[in-house]
Amino acid sequence: MTRREWLAMAAAAPLLKAVPQTQGSAKPAPISPVTIARAASYDNKVVTDAVATMFKQLGGIEKLVANKTVGIKLNLTGLPTNRKDGISPGITHWTHSAVVGAATYLIGKAGAKRIRILESGFNTPEPLEEYMTKGDCDVKAIQTAAKNVEFENTVGLGLGKKYSRLPVGPGAFMFPAWDMNHSYDELDVFVSIGKLKHHGTAGITLSMKNLFGCLPLSIYGGDAGVDEPNEKPNMNRGLVGHNGNRPPSKCSPGEINFGANHDAGYRMPRIIVDLVAARPIHLAIIDGIESIAGSELPGRSNLTKPNVLIAGFNPVCTDAVGVAVMGYNPRGQRGDIAFPRCDNTFTLGEERGIGSTDLKQIDLRGLPLDKAIYYYEAMRPKPPAAPAAQPGQPAQPAQRPPG
Repeated sequence: MTRREWLAMAAAAPLLKAVPQTQGSAKPAPISPVTIARAASYDNKVVTDAVATMFKQLGGIEKLVANKTVGIKLNLTGLPTNRKDGISPGITHWTHSAVVGAATYLIGKAGAKRIRILESGFNTPEPLEEYMTKGDCDVKAIQTAAKNVEFENTVGLGLGKKYSRLPVGPGAFMFPAWDMNHSYDELDVFVSIGKLKHHGTAGITLSMKNLFGCLPLSIYGGDAGVDEPNEKPNMNRGLVGHNGNRPPSKCSPGEINFGANHDAGYRMPRIIVDLVAARPIHLAIIDGIESIAGSELPGRSNLTKPNVLIAGFNPVCTDAVGVAVMGYNPRGQRGDIAFPRCDNTFTLGEERGIGSTDLKQIDLRGLPLDKAIYYYEAMRPKPPAAPAAQPGQPAQPAQRPPG
């Protein structure tokens, strides 16, 4: 898709078929401003200045965070040792610590009384600070960026005495409620900092998909306890989440219609929307300074350098702009280039009444969209060449590597 073709698509966005409201939606999807900033590197001053400008363009964050407990969910997908050519995860697929530090500093400056840095370590209950340090994160800079900065690994019970149950509310797609680490409940403001990249199952992962990491492996992991949580998990969430081949621990509410659907491309977008409905995002930030194209992990990907940051108070609106920055139609359907094997998480979020994907209606501030576009599809790894045909045999089509 050329830049001219993309702009024509964006201009036609309001003409696309309107996204219907579900029975559980009480009102049309809200529309909230989104801002884009240019950031040429992960230099701390460059990033802090860019994030400060975005917060100002959104009207400030003081009213949102002053005297509040703020939780910041990071995206630290995979092991710290999962690297491409030895490059630090923050450059490729993790939320970079410079972005986390800038957000922490500015949220603290705006008056937050406590800031909790949250993420589930990959199959490990070790302290989050240690886990992040293994991935080259500047933990000390984050710790000292504001007063009362705390860290918690939410892969299990963590520092809490019991799990918190967060109801999804009317219109739940897959799960009626989620059991999570206490820190996702014991906060006033929730911030999700995602990474601008593809995802093998959900097509694209930004601030909304980031919430899948909120689910404790102790309950939703492949080796979760049958009746009660397993606080020493060693398996990911694929069996419970992606495939629905086993239920979570019976101590949790469980799935609405367990066994009814095993299509990951159907399940995951709806699970993500259920998560956002249960644990609303008040501030969405997308790290697009550097990243990868082709996957959510570095092994099957190419490096990208969009040099942008994106922020907004509504996660659907913010992610819709993120999809557009990647050169895709945020209102695309299953089978489109951005969502080859899955339903569209963002239009499902709009259907649910969480936020709008209509680019013509979203008040876009900061860097103009056409100046921010970075064509991710052009950076996606090429599919392997088809094997040479043997005499008398038809040529085999090339296959795209799994996401």
